[in-house]
Amino acid sequence: MNEIEHRLRAALLPSQDPEPAPRWQQRKSAQTRERVLEAAIDCLVADGYSGLTTNAVAVRAGMSRGTMHHHFATRGDLVEALTEYTFYQRMRGFLVDYSAAMHAGGEARLVEIAADAHWRNVQSREYAAYLELAIAARTDTELEPHFTPAAQRYDAVWFDEMKASFPQWEEHWQSMKVANDFTLAAHMGLLLHRPVFGEGGRLEAVRQLITSVIVSLYASHN
Repeated sequence: MNEIEHRLRAALLPSQDPEPAPRWQQRKSAQTRERVLEAAIDCLVADGYSGLTTNAVAVRAGMSRGTMHHHFATRGDLVEALTEYTFYQRMRGFLVDYSAAMHAGGEARLVEIAADAHWRNVQSREYAAYLELAIAARTDTELEPHFTPAAQRYDAVWFDEMKASFPQWEEHWQSMKVANDFTLAAHMGLLLHRPVFGEGGRLEAVRQLITSVIVSLYASHN
């Protein structure tokens, strides 16, 4: 696990720190929990929040109910851990993708690379799971107390990581926040309208407009 992953886990997965145990046992427990949470993401994407039950997740993960309940005794426990895990995987996925693309594409295309990486991120299964949680949290009294604090913590950690990833904006953090929020809102709207817009010209025209706005913001401060 690299430095970024350690930092993200400490900030976004506070409830998932394993208790002291022999190293092999700790690794096995962590692997089982992750297997459950990955299965839970698949359940969310396939069946929505209403289909997220401990039994359904256990079946998808290929484990007994007893094993499932050992790690997540209730649906509430599962939902809390899953909310944190989904945010963590979203941010980790973006940073890994962005770093690889920057290495290949170079500093000159920094803004375009970041916008493309974010668009790929919102098409991920982790983002699809996030949308299911976000929509359900509006009306579900079990989910909302877990989701909202996790979303607020994610937002704060996200900006900390953006400061580390985009030192060029150091003197203009407020503009960076506006560019980030604009990209987030625009890409989410574009994703939700994609079934209507279709692939190709209409969608790509909006994507290019989004990128051009961010490039203009960046250029105005450099």
